[in-house]
Amino acid sequence: MLNFSLPELISLAVVLLVAFPIHELAHALAADYFGDDTPRLHGRITLNPLAHLDLVGSLMLLLAGFGWAKPVPVNEYTLSMRSRYAPALVALAGPASNLMLGLFSGILLATGLLPVPDAPSKYIPSAYEVLYIFAVINFVLFFFNLIPLFPLDGEKIAIRFLPPEWGDGLAKLRRFSFGPLIILIWLLPALGVPILDWLVFNPSIRLIRLFLGI
Repeated sequence: MLNFSLPELISLAVVLLVAFPIHELAHALAADYFGDDTPRLHGRITLNPLAHLDLVGSLMLLLAGFGWAKPVPVNEYTLSMRSRYAPALVALAGPASNLMLGLFSGILLATGLLPVPDAPSKYIPSAYEVLYIFAVINFVLFFFNLIPLFPLDGEKIAIRFLPPEWGDGLAKLRRFSFGPLIILIWLLPALGVPILDWLVFNPSIRLIRLFLGI
């Protein structure tokens, strides 16, 4: 278990109750827009966190800082009949919602409406700290989910927009299940290759710093 501060724990709880449901609802609404009623039939056209949260994924987020929600079921055949790019756009809707939440939070921080604490506190949270962490987490979710590896949204997006031979090659990686993703997020960092810093964390920090002018 990671030693989270109280502001970090509160921010993670807000991510569970707000960002995760909005992410999954965005997938569901996009699929519904393209004529796929699968999410609606499974009760996913809702902001109710109980409809979207995965128990193990929620506990992992609070305990280890890495979690997930229940994927929204979609019918890719139905989506593809409407448009070749519909499955990719449905996949993109989730990360796009995280980007919007991050941008909204960054704008709110930049307005100066929330007082900046004199020094970060491990035990007494401020609204500024919680919103700052919430913004960073949403940017992290945006960049992470765009990584083109199964089962992330980026894989579905890349398969539809890459040249067919590249997309087919990427789809074939699914036979290895989570293997390539595990290599990316655990093995390579353990070997001293900070690929997640390059792809996810550094861009997220740069984005929030743009809003704060630092």
